[in-house]
Amino acid sequence: MSRIGKLAIKLGDKTKVNVANQQVNFDGPKGKLSVKLPAKVKVEVKDGQVTVQREDDSREARSLHGLTRTILANAAKGVSTGFERRLDIRGVGFRAEVKGKAIHFSLGYSHPVVFNLPEGVTAEVDKVSRTEDSLPTVGLTLRSADKEALGATAVNIRSLRPPEPYKGKGIKYSEERIRRKEGKTGTT
Repeated sequence: MSRIGKLAIKLGDKTKVNVANQQVNFDGPKGKLSVKLPAKVKVEVKDGQVTVQREDDSREARSLHGLTRTILANAAKGVSTGFERRLDIRGVGFRAEVKGKAIHFSLGYSHPVVFNLPEGVTAEVDKVSRTEDSLPTVGLTLRSADKEALGATAVNIRSLRPPEPYKGKGIKYSEERIRRKEGKTGTT
């Protein structure tokens, strides 16, 4: 039995679950999510808890058991409390501005970069602060009920200008640590 797969998923007070035709629909205060189930996994809803069972002990069913439970737990948490991801934009002249469903970046290129947010993901820009090496840092907070869409959006935004190892300029996750390199030294 999978250690993760056998755990029950506790639902929030305002979260509703509907299971129909190998599809689980979650509805809560933060939004609605739908998860399609693999063929070898079944889901039951009882007493405010969701349990996942596998049909047999085949290798495929065992591997899908814990994965399906984790995906369903993320969906249940997402519609009840939501997920958040913070990014830091570091560099002189690097800015971000949210306009509707798009983020307009100034990242040191000759042109502004416009990033369109996917459906269900919202963004908020924090004020500029100074770091220990006097580079200005702009905070960008992404929020969504869908953890997968949130992570993919954060990766795509980070890839617009990945952090460089010499001065640390670029877009990085707020908890990420950049391994710094020592620059050239003059020989005089």
